[in-house]
Amino acid sequence: MASEIHMTGPMCLIENTNGRLMANPEALKILSAITQPVVVVAIVGLYRTGKSYLMNKLAGKKKGFSLGSTVQSHTKGIWMWCVPHPKKPGHVLVLLDTEGLGDVEKGDNQNDSWIFALAILLSSTFVYNSIGTINQQAMDQLHYVTELTHRIRSKSSPDENENEDSADFVSFFPDFVWTLRDFSLDLEADGQPLTADEYLEYSLKLTQGTSEKDKNFNLPRLCILKFFPKKKCFVFDRPVHCKKLAQLEKLHDEELDPEFVQQVADFCSYIFSNSKTKTLSGGIKVNGPRLESLVLTYIDAISSGDLPCMENTILALAQIENSVAVQKAIAHYDQQMGQKVQLPTETLQELLDLHRDSEREATEVFMKNSFKDVDHLFQKKLAVQLVKKRDDFCKQNQEASSDRCSALLQDIFSPLEEEVKMGIYSKPGGYCLFIQKLQDLKKKYHEEPRKGIQAEEILQTYLKSKESVTDAILQTDKILTKKEKEIEVEHAKAESAQASAKMVEEMQIKYQQMMEEKEKSYQEHVKQLTEKIERERAQLLEEQERTLTSKLQEQARLLKERCQGESTQLQNEIQKLQKTLGKKNKRYMSRKLKI
Repeated sequence: MASEIHMTGPMCLIENTNGRLMANPEALKILSAITQPVVVVAIVGLYRTGKSYLMNKLAGKKKGFSLGSTVQSHTKGIWMWCVPHPKKPGHVLVLLDTEGLGDVEKGDNQNDSWIFALAILLSSTFVYNSIGTINQQAMDQLHYVTELTHRIRSKSSPDENENEDSADFVSFFPDFVWTLRDFSLDLEADGQPLTADEYLEYSLKLTQGTSEKDKNFNLPRLCILKFFPKKKCFVFDRPVHCKKLAQLEKLHDEELDPEFVQQVADFCSYIFSNSKTKTLSGGIKVNGPRLESLVLTYIDAISSGDLPCMENTILALAQIENSVAVQKAIAHYDQQMGQKVQLPTETLQELLDLHRDSEREATEVFMKNSFKDVDHLFQKKLAVQLVKKRDDFCKQNQEASSDRCSALLQDIFSPLEEEVKMGIYSKPGGYCLFIQKLQDLKKKYHEEPRKGIQAEEILQTYLKSKESVTDAILQTDKILTKKEKEIEVEHAKAESAQASAKMVEEMQIKYQQMMEEKEKSYQEHVKQLTEKIERERAQLLEEQERTLTSKLQEQARLLKERCQGESTQLQNEIQKLQKTLGKKNKRYMSRKLKI
């Protein structure tokens, strides 16, 4: 992250020692930690032209890159300063300050050419810094641009048409900014005012002609026009009196020429707003690790005497990044499977489903982090590794299931094994008891959860290992059962004899009891018969007595009825006499009354 950058000052990125270029491991380590896209601004120019001052301003500091005050070049090799981009959140501004070109102490133009070429290859904005105006001398000093086709290749196998290959440079060359220091002329041409950009365009006009002089005049201009489609120019007044230039980094803006201060501010504003993210062919955004790979690839090519090739560089970068992408994908797969998988799984399909989900996510991680995977070689490598991971998980799942099931069998069946050792089932009928107990324990085993795919196989293996024990219990049961049956037969015979004797005895007792009962019954019958005869005799006498009494009572009733009849008749006659007497009395009384 940009917020994690803590470079308090610049650090040498590419060392130039005795004409040999080498990458600084400490600087590469800083690049490797930058995950954001980078905007790379490199500045080149003759030594003692004030390049470092502009780079310090871009870094927002007064001090940083070394400002020399003598005729000696202070900056050696290429120095780097990574700072958070002030106007592009999530981006890092990488400033590259190069050693001065044309240093008399080096006496090696070839070394300068490589510094110039590296600055172009690594940057997204290339700043060329020079003193004074753009004249033929300035153009001659920019001869390095004419050598680019001899220092850089775009393709590993260029076409025979070199110009076509040179035109390919445009796809990866940076934007071009020309800064003119201590510019003292008026910006005008033919009496018309010009902007700095118009001045640059005017200065790059080609001359008509085919002479050697015309060719030498046009060559650097033609290269700039062809290699750098986007060009910008800034002019700077002298900041202070020449005697104070040595203390330039110590002076405050108020002590500098106001025009110069504004010109520097305009320059910085343009760089911050218009410098693009470093991008490779195919739209590949460059971050810290990719910039690190570019540095190493270019330095290795130069050191081996070869030319830096953009096509090979991108392929090498693709190799590195795609390898990292595979590692990230595998790491993501391992993380997901570690979080999701609980071995053993109940079924193989459950594990395969989890693998498929993690495999899909891992492939997405690879696709996100890879580029230019020619013929999908790295994706195929990833697929092979994921298949191996899957097979490893299947093997682990099988082993986990075996271990889990073996532990369960030990826990569940060990009591049964102890009972077998104790001889509990070494008895008649013991086999049936053993089989019943075995079935109960198998049911308990099947009810245990998360046994995995080896559950049945491990159980059957265990049961097969105990077949000899089962057979021994069966044979023991048969032998003991046979003896028991023989004993039971003898016992049955003895019991039968005892039962027969007991039955005879019981029959005798029953017979005796029956005879005694018959005697008792006979005596009781005689007794009852005697009592019956006596009762019948008493009943007969009683009946006779009742009959005699009844006759006497009947005779008395008849006598009484006859007496009652006679009495009734007498009463009727008396009533008649009374009636007759009554009538006579009435007549008498009637007569008497008449009288």
